[in-house]
Amino acid sequence: MIKNIVFDVGKVLVEFDWQGYFDKLDFSPEVYEKVANATVRSELWNEFDRSKMSDEEILEGFLAGAPECKEEILRFWDNIGSCIKCYDYAASWIQALQEKGYGVYLLSNYPRRLYSQSIQELAFVELVDGAVFSFEVQATKPEADIYEALLKKYQLQPTECVFVDDIRGNIIAANHLGMATIHFHTKSQAEEELRSLGVEC
Repeated sequence: MIKNIVFDVGKVLVEFDWQGYFDKLDFSPEVYEKVANATVRSELWNEFDRSKMSDEEILEGFLAGAPECKEEILRFWDNIGSCIKCYDYAASWIQALQEKGYGVYLLSNYPRRLYSQSIQELAFVELVDGAVFSFEVQATKPEADIYEALLKKYQLQPTECVFVDDIRGNIIAANHLGMATIHFHTKSQAEEELRSLGVEC
């Protein structure tokens, strides 16, 4: 029986629109690709999520990926929180599920710096019954450690949880731990799948 709904944050409750932000920065097509490859598309981005390295080390790594684009990378870095926009349904969805008696939790890959710069778009964090972000535990999905951190911290039984995430690999990892899962595409699609699991929504 499902008692708890565990949500990913990015692309589920908020938009991470780095492409739109790059457009606002008015990068040329060439610079756009170079900066993207050095930052959001780089392997170092996962370490940014993990936040075990210092921000200074991460920035140094990003700059090393495209030293000729230092000014543009710094513009992105200084206002990285501008990529985050809360979906208008986030808070009401959480509250509606809680009103039905479900525990609602967050489990997200989220860098420390991005969190501090986007806190106004994450007001729904105050509503949930618990949350674990990658920067807090220095582990990232789909590593088992981050899922286990959530389960242990809030004494949740995996078989009583459904995990909602937009990335297939993260879904598979949660499934291996015994959680029901939903591969998120849209809110209506996720709600339909929640209902198929017996969740009132």
